[in-house]
Amino acid sequence: MGPSYPQLDSGVDNSPTHPEISHLTEETVLEITGPVIANPQAPGGVEILNPTITILAAPTKTPPFDLYRPTIPAALPTILDNAAAALRHPELKRRHEIAARSVRAFRQVLDQRGFTEVHTPKIVATSTESGANVFQLDYFGKPAYLAQSPQFFKQTLVGVFERVYEVGPVFRAEKHDTARHLAQYTSLDVELGFIEDHRDVMALLRDVIAAMAAALQEEAPQVPQQIPAIDYPEAQELLHSNEPDLSPEDERRLGEWAQHEHGSDFLFVTGYPMTKRPFYTHPDPARPHLSRSFDLLFRGLELVTGGQRLHRHADYEAVLNEEAHLYRDYLDAFAHGMPPHGGFAIGLERWVARVLEVPNVRGTTLFPRDLHRLRP
Repeated sequence: MGPSYPQLDSGVDNSPTHPEISHLTEETVLEITGPVIANPQAPGGVEILNPTITILAAPTKTPPFDLYRPTIPAALPTILDNAAAALRHPELKRRHEIAARSVRAFRQVLDQRGFTEVHTPKIVATSTESGANVFQLDYFGKPAYLAQSPQFFKQTLVGVFERVYEVGPVFRAEKHDTARHLAQYTSLDVELGFIEDHRDVMALLRDVIAAMAAALQEEAPQVPQQIPAIDYPEAQELLHSNEPDLSPEDERRLGEWAQHEHGSDFLFVTGYPMTKRPFYTHPDPARPHLSRSFDLLFRGLELVTGGQRLHRHADYEAVLNEEAHLYRDYLDAFAHGMPPHGGFAIGLERWVARVLEVPNVRGTTLFPRDLHRLRP
């Protein structure tokens, strides 16, 4: 048997400081019953007369900060250390309701276009992307890894369903300690077959982002009917740079350029060097050193990476060469024939952070996992 709390009968509608409840503290859980009547002057247009109040649970700790204030009167570490209570603050709660609306819209627009939602393993035998660290674990005496993405599986499933998507966690053991990186985040992954090139993928992504934005109502960013694009060599000239990849500062400057030149919060950067793209990326036949890939920048920050993939078995054998045997399960799908295909992945927490202009992605993550944080 749990503790027994008193049942209180009082006219609290007439006396907010009734002595029987005046001792109750913030976050006390109550059950309130009584006749409901319409009252235009009451919050919500109704009120309860002569309520019966039952205390269901009394808190034994005070909140880490005042949860009733309209703004958040606490620093990020305090919020994260006390997530169980802090997430009850209306503003913090709202961020994750926005995330939920975004995911719902993501699913709806793809369902309407004939995509199949899939659920792939998060424990894998090989790493997915070159250059990214992986979390290794002991799998019944054998080495295994937490999946960096569902990339191999969603490509394989294009041969089954033609169009697939997944919403799920991905894991990156990169030792970043920045406002934009997490060791675990939620990825919204898409892959589709029978494309001409990466531009078909970009067109779909534009419609997906537009649907997600429309679901956010007052927070919705404006998504152009045609998102402006800049080719990587052109971006290098604009930035006076010879680097094979964009730095955060480069992304910020390109975001300012897109806003100034096109009035757009969004910008596609296409044709990245093949040296900076994963091995499964399709090269541009006219410029083999450049790829049929893209990033989508949102307000000066990389939000989405995508592109066309290789789809012929012989091309994979040539690219992987002596390492091909390490990917035999993955390559088996291409040995059985695969259509030209491509896809993209959206970081959910980063999307919400940019929509709401939250400076640190941990502020839009329920229970962040990063270089230093494994609890709560």
